[in-house]
Amino acid sequence: MISRRPPVPPLLVLTLGVMAVSTASIFIRYAQEDAHSLVIAAWRLTLATLLLAPLVIGVPARRAELAQLTSRELGLGVLSGLFLAAHFATWISSLAYTTVASSVVFVDTAPLWVGLLAPLALGERISRPVKIGMILAVCGGVVVGISDACAWGEARLICPPLSDFFGGQAFFGDLLALIGAITAAAYLVIGRRVRERVSLITYIFVVYGAAALALIIIMLLAGQPAFGYPLIAYGWFLALAIFPQLLGHTSYNWALAYLPAAYVSLALLGEPIGSTLLAAIFLGEIPSLLKIGGAALILTGIYVATTKKM
Repeated sequence: MISRRPPVPPLLVLTLGVMAVSTASIFIRYAQEDAHSLVIAAWRLTLATLLLAPLVIGVPARRAELAQLTSRELGLGVLSGLFLAAHFATWISSLAYTTVASSVVFVDTAPLWVGLLAPLALGERISRPVKIGMILAVCGGVVVGISDACAWGEARLICPPLSDFFGGQAFFGDLLALIGAITAAAYLVIGRRVRERVSLITYIFVVYGAAALALIIIMLLAGQPAFGYPLIAYGWFLALAIFPQLLGHTSYNWALAYLPAAYVSLALLGEPIGSTLLAAIFLGEIPSLLKIGGAALILTGIYVATTKKM
């Protein structure tokens, strides 16, 4: 059983995790210049698993814990990994069709889906401050999402016809990101259940390993080669494995042992802000005033949810 007393404040770990995860969309955009989205996803999880392997196989205590996992714990870990694979396959693909800001906003609607799943799957009650924070943050996410198509002018919001939102590549990319949000929610809810009994490194080794295997199979079925890319592409794959995966996602999985799934998922809403800032610096995607306003709502929502006792 995992200790319920965290050695460091979970909010601090989640903040560092959001900062690490925010780099993902930038690394992916650079990697997509040479490799298909499914290849990027497969390499990201494969390298993360390989980097974890010595920490599990080479440590007797963790090796013993891995061998002693019950069929239920192992099955749930693998299922979580399959949802993680689906999350990356859809979300990373979305970045080839829509902007960084829109993609991360749609994928970070995950708290809504966690809010629907957690009470049913985990019996966790979502407190009032978290509900209010979630509403504010998601409203901010919607503002960021529509800011790519709408603009403020002549003292009013000017938007194209509604049909334009549902046509073309941008809508397809947003749809992929939304599917990524739903699968991410399932991944977090399952993780909350398993992390109560399984240590962090052992758990993520199973989850990331299952996700890597699933993505490799999907990549090969799609006819995408695993090798033959420029050296710089493998550098981006490694950066994705180390920063957003091992540092970012692992911080979320660590926090799941101490906090409700809805609380942890709410931290994801900080990612659009970090990703949008990095996209402005490195990709030249300058945020509009609408996008900045949406970011302010997201920050307000996170503040409301995290400054009250759960």
